[in-house]
Amino acid sequence: MKNVKDVAIIVQARLSSQRCHMKMVKPFADTTLMDLCLEKLCKSKIPNDKIWISIYEPKLKAICNKYPVNIFSRSKKSALSEGTPMTEMYEWWDKIDEKYAVLVNACAPFLSKEIIEQFYFDYCNSDKDGMFGVIEKRNYFWDKNNVFLTPLKESVMNTKTAEIIKEAAHCLYAGKLSLIGKGLWMGDFNKHEDIKLFSVPEKECFDIDYEWQFNMAETIYKNVTNFK
Repeated sequence: MKNVKDVAIIVQARLSSQRCHMKMVKPFADTTLMDLCLEKLCKSKIPNDKIWISIYEPKLKAICNKYPVNIFSRSKKSALSEGTPMTEMYEWWDKIDEKYAVLVNACAPFLSKEIIEQFYFDYCNSDKDGMFGVIEKRNYFWDKNNVFLTPLKESVMNTKTAEIIKEAAHCLYAGKLSLIGKGLWMGDFNKHEDIKLFSVPEKECFDIDYEWQFNMAETIYKNVTNFK
């Protein structure tokens, strides 16, 4: 169990994406990806004073200043980081008061307020240092050596009877901040008991990396009501 006052929720964003230029601030269905994420968080049951937005560029700060959230001013070096070392990318690991953090991917526009809330409070109630969002798939998979990983239960490939296999959702993460200083995020994936897995509905996990994904997600968001 963790005290809510010890658990921050963090959105980390930047404008230096090469695959989808300025995706966080460009118009998306009469709003922006950044606004969408912040609106969900601020309407959730998560205390506003636990919400941190880690950003560098003035355009992002201008959006975030409209919301009752904390802004962590990340450095230009962090904003340009490709992910290593973690202490460079996640500069806040030893600079905020909280002991734990839940990271939300703002590039997943269909991620619901309810799932974010559930993930946050499930993590608070967990005795694990790490928690990771996953998608449950019923399908058939092979490894790089063509070894069949999900054996058939019938003579045909009926996905309804396939064994569940879990895939990284890449939209919700949680871990103990002090572990980042040791080069470890969430926990040791080779230890089954180290990280709690949290199932996220597949339709909420669409992650925008490329321009075509941005355009497709915007079209779906505008036209499919149950995604809003």
